[in-house]
Amino acid sequence: MAGAAAVWGASYMFIKVALDDFSEGAIVCIRTALGAAVLLALASRWGVLSHLRGRRLWLVPTALLQVGVPFLLITFGENDIDSQLAGILVSGAPIFTALLAMRFDHAERSSGWGAVGIGVGMLGVVLLFGLDLTGSGDQVLGGLMVLLAAFCYAAGALLNKHKLHGLPPVAVAGGQMAIVSVLTLPLLVAAPPDHAPALDAVASLVALGAAGTGIAFLWFYTLLSELGPARASIISYIAPGFSVVYGVVLLGEPFSVAAVGGLVLILAGSWLAVQRRLPGWASRRSEPSRSTAPAPARAR
Repeated sequence: MAGAAAVWGASYMFIKVALDDFSEGAIVCIRTALGAAVLLALASRWGVLSHLRGRRLWLVPTALLQVGVPFLLITFGENDIDSQLAGILVSGAPIFTALLAMRFDHAERSSGWGAVGIGVGMLGVVLLFGLDLTGSGDQVLGGLMVLLAAFCYAAGALLNKHKLHGLPPVAVAGGQMAIVSVLTLPLLVAAPPDHAPALDAVASLVALGAAGTGIAFLWFYTLLSELGPARASIISYIAPGFSVVYGVVLLGEPFSVAAVGGLVLILAGSWLAVQRRLPGWASRRSEPSRSTAPAPARAR
């Protein structure tokens, strides 16, 4: 989980650098193609691609909801907001998971402290939009795009749980990346780079695709399979810290008090929404028992 968070936290930085020389559609197409190459190679080596038979129909909607739409929203949104802010807003995914669970998933529902957490997290989002995204209408629109991407991640995780549960994560992730790369290919063809891309942009795109879209998604889908959407989304507590450090230290982005306040509120709210308790309090509900915990998915 920590490794995936470190790589995912860098993804927003890689997107920001790649936008200097590549169009939004090109970035999504290339990163998913590279991610698919890594994941499908592993799935083929482990002989698990055949496990998708019978449920391949659900790969397309889950690919769009979990990968295609949020990737495009984040990439377009980062034209107008800092990479660190994109990472913070995406960390609101557990809040949306808890909200959606009220209607669609009884096992993931939040009550008590969990319900309080939803309110705290939403307050953090309001703080960011009220204090850190006041420069222009474009900034607000960019922030809304990234926030909508977080909602898509939450909805996609729940859909994965109910429609693709039990399938090898590497096969699911590889299939979804391949689908999105094909669907976004027209965007790459329509807007190819108009000049030779700089080395840093190319290197960022390769790292974004092979690591941030390939290996990190494999780790995350494995967490989804073993822990469920709510607890797997704990990764959202860790990744924003990396995105802030990368953005401030490596890209020279400003470090604002509003961003820190929003981050603290969103992460605190996400913790309460998922764990349904205050840190340090014992709660049997916060941990699955050995008898009821889902069995880990095996890649081999």
